[in-house]
This record gives sequence, structure tokens and C-alpha cells, in this order.
Amino acid sequence: MNLNIIAYSIYVFITGFIIIKVGVICYQNGNIFVAHLIPDNSEFCLQINTILLIGYYLLNIGYAIITLSGWPTLQTFTQMTEVIANRTGIIICTLAGLHYFNLFWITKFIKNFK
Repeated sequence: MNLNIIAYSIYVFITGFIIIKVGVICYQNGNIFVAHLIPDNSEFCLQINTILLIGYYLLNIGYAIITLSGWPTLQTFTQMTEVIANRTGIIICTLAGLHYFNLFWITKFIKNFK
């Protein structure tokens, strides 16, 4: 039995779920920030929000898949669990960092428009 294939499958499922769930939440709640920056054109705000979501998915799913190439050959279930937890934690921290980076710039733009 090849533990790497099992680990890849588990990792892709977990990170895919997290990335998609966070993307949907940010998309649903993020339009208010874009609408605050561009108050007169709601359709344009929705299009910008959609483009931001697509960019978010491309960046994070691409990063998650690229991290698969650096995995060691797994020999035990303990090692498999450690690697999955480590890689998933890195993805979650990356998502959090990108979220705060975006919030920083959005609030900076809002302050400049006032």
C-alpha cells in the first residue's frame, strides 16, 4: 500500500474543503467592502468581488497542489498524519495571512477615500 497516495487524497480533500469554504464566506461577506470603495455601481462591485474570488481560488489551490511535490516518501501512518497536519497548517496560516493582508489594504483604501 502506498501511503503517499492516501495522504495526497486526504490532504487534497481537507485543503480543498477549507479553501472553498473560506472563499465562499469571503465572497458572501466581502462585497460590502468593495461596495464601500465604489458606492455608485453595485454591478461593478459584484464583478470585482467575483474576480477576487477567482484569484483567491487560483492562488490557494495552486499553492496547495505545488506543496505536494515536496513531500517525503511516507513509511508509517504516524508520519503520514504528521505531514498532512503540517501541510494543512501551512495552508491555513497562509490563508489567514492573505486575509489580513487584504483587510489591511482595503481599510487603507477606505481611509484614503474618506
